[in-house]
Amino acid sequence: MGADTVVVFKEHILGKPKNKKDAVRMLTILSGRTHSVFTGVSILDRKHHSLITGYARTDVFFKKLSAKAILDYIEKVHVLDKAGAYAIQEGPKIAANIKGSYSNVVGLPTELLRSMLKEIS
Repeated sequence: MGADTVVVFKEHILGKPKNKKDAVRMLTILSGRTHSVFTGVSILDRKHHSLITGYARTDVFFKKLSAKAILDYIEKVHVLDKAGAYAIQEGPKIAANIKGSYSNVVGLPTELLRSMLKEIS
């Protein structure tokens, strides 16, 4: 099984930031706006020689963040290994609301994974 997550805002695909400056850029783009989190999941069924793939989408609305709030967030949360430069489950709450799977935003959509595993059994 493999999975990967990206954040999408308009035409911007936000993966993991290269550095803190890039993280500030990403969080500034997302501040006060709605974006989508997509996680693709693939499961290789070696017994039946098949590959099952799927994805989950969750819409996330961010609070309006000041420059200071963004810098504080980056100091409290290790953002360099997070798509979109944030972890919904860590640090100060910067998401105001979500529509869809919370576990998808964390990085592994458990509802989708359960459904895919049922296909294999």
